[in-house]
Amino acid sequence: MSDFYIILTGTLVAIACGILGCFLILRKMAMVGDAISHAVLPGIVMAFLWSGSRDSVTMLIGAGTLGVLTTIIIEFLHKKGKLQTDASIGVTFTWLFALGVILISAYTGQVDLDQECVLYGEIAYVPLDTIILSSGTDIGPKALYLIGSVLVFVILFVTIGFKQLKITSFDPEYAVALGISATLWNYLLMAFVSFTTVASFESVGAILVVAFLIAPAATAYLISKKLKTMIWLTCLIGFISAILGYYLAAALNASIAGAMATVCGLIFAIVFTYVRIMSKKVTKVTNFESAKA
Repeated sequence: MSDFYIILTGTLVAIACGILGCFLILRKMAMVGDAISHAVLPGIVMAFLWSGSRDSVTMLIGAGTLGVLTTIIIEFLHKKGKLQTDASIGVTFTWLFALGVILISAYTGQVDLDQECVLYGEIAYVPLDTIILSSGTDIGPKALYLIGSVLVFVILFVTIGFKQLKITSFDPEYAVALGISATLWNYLLMAFVSFTTVASFESVGAILVVAFLIAPAATAYLISKKLKTMIWLTCLIGFISAILGYYLAAALNASIAGAMATVCGLIFAIVFTYVRIMSKKVTKVTNFESAKA
């Protein structure tokens, strides 16, 4: 049963991150996911210091707030400070992440809230932290319910706002002309990226969340340019990565989360190679037919 819980948790994380990752890829904001996954650290710490609890809801609120703040700072530095987008991202997430590390080391030394927990996580421990009802019934891992709930909200968000997200991703100027606030939907998307990232911390860690956030969506983008098809392919790739990653880790006696992320990378490499080969074949056929004509 532990194997099932681990694979299911990995799948939920990969799907939740992948769905949002599709929009980040289309907006050419892949590195914003990396920035947010690190920049939310001070939000987590401040939420803990304020509440005195590691309650998941409190952590999500703190992380979501910092995620939106990160986006605002990046946009401000890019538009008002005339910095390039990558420079704005680099400056923002490094100093916020550093601030989070300082807060952890200075104020949470006696608490189980440290850099290694946030950065690396350990999905193998998921089956050990379960919810036990007052009747004594064990209803399963806490992380499974948390990530599952976040996935439901992500699906609802994307379903309800699909039109707005699609238009603002492909053509922000056209969205504004239609009366759709591109800024509002950008901040909403970043808030959900923040929530999903934090919900995944204890199972796979911030660094590995980035792999699930970008790799499956980037792979799907190589195969299809249709948004709905891209989202479904992303979910499938995330599911395959979770299963193959788990058994790869078992065979090598290695990190499960790391193996899942590695499989994501391998799938991307295979699809990329296949697409390149097919593209060259099509080019050769086209050139041959043109010469023949």
